[in-house]
Amino acid sequence: MLKLYVPGGISFSNRCIFNSQIKISTFAPYYTDMQKALMYFALGTVVSFLINYFFLSSQNTGLDIFYAVAFGAAWGIAYYLDTPNFTLPQKFGLSFAAMGILVLAGTLIFSLELAIPSILKFSTVFVAYYLIASFRASKSLRK
Repeated sequence: MLKLYVPGGISFSNRCIFNSQIKISTFAPYYTDMQKALMYFALGTVVSFLINYFFLSSQNTGLDIFYAVAFGAAWGIAYYLDTPNFTLPQKFGLSFAAMGILVLAGTLIFSLELAIPSILKFSTVFVAYYLIASFRASKSLRK
C-alpha cells in the first residue's frame, strides 16, 4: 500500500484517495449542472436587483431583493431543468412548486399582494427561457 505523507504528520493512503475520486466522479455531471444553475441564480439575482434598485427606484429595498431572488431563481431553475432527464410534467411540477415557495415566503415576509408580482416575474422568466431555447436547433440553451 502506498502512503502519502503531508508535512504536519498527516498521512493519506492511496485506497482512501481512490475511493474519494470514485464518489466525486459519480456525481460530477450533476454537480457541474448545479454549479451552473447556482451561477445563473446569482447573476440573475444581482442583475435584477441592480436594475430595480437604480432604475426603478423602489422605496422598499427588501422587496427589491425578494423580487430579484424570484428572478434569479427562475433563471437558475430553468437552466437546471433544461435537460432531457426531466419530463415536461416534472418541469411544470417543479416550477409550480418553486412558485408556491415564493408565494409562501413572500406572504410570510411581506403580504400576499406584494408576493404575487414575484410569481409573475418567475413565470415570465421561466417561459422566456424556454421560448429562447425553442428557437435553437437543439431546443436547449445548454448546448
